[in-house]
Amino acid sequence: MSESLGITAGPPETVLPPAPPEAVARLDGAVATAGGRRRPALESVARAYPQWPAAWAALGTLALQSGEEVQAYAYFRAGYHRGLDALRKAGWRGSGYVRWSAPDNRGFLRCLHGLERAAAAIGEDDEAERCALFLRQLDPAWPPADPR
Repeated sequence: MSESLGITAGPPETVLPPAPPEAVARLDGAVATAGGRRRPALESVARAYPQWPAAWAALGTLALQSGEEVQAYAYFRAGYHRGLDALRKAGWRGSGYVRWSAPDNRGFLRCLHGLERAAAAIGEDDEAERCALFLRQLDPAWPPADPR
């Protein structure tokens, strides 16, 4: 009697596969790099792992913090699209949850949240609204305590 009836409790959830440990270590080191050497260190990580949204999110965050909204928008958009590619590869079919509570999803969600903030900063209000709505569709508990 332990047969599954195929009934689910809600929309499917997708979790991205973990990043290679060496990528995580390189990104952690790049984020910790001081001053003017941080951007080249982050760019090096994005160049080595261009499919990994977390690298793009870190570049976008630095650009946004530096008042470079257009560059931030481009970095976040690149990471967002690479994240969509990864989600599709992981079985996501355009609907269902992609939750912040799964650490491997955070790079993608940071890119989407960053894209929302950068779009608002450059006056692309419709895009900012779409991103905000998409975040809440992907994770109804959005926002987490600190999504940056």
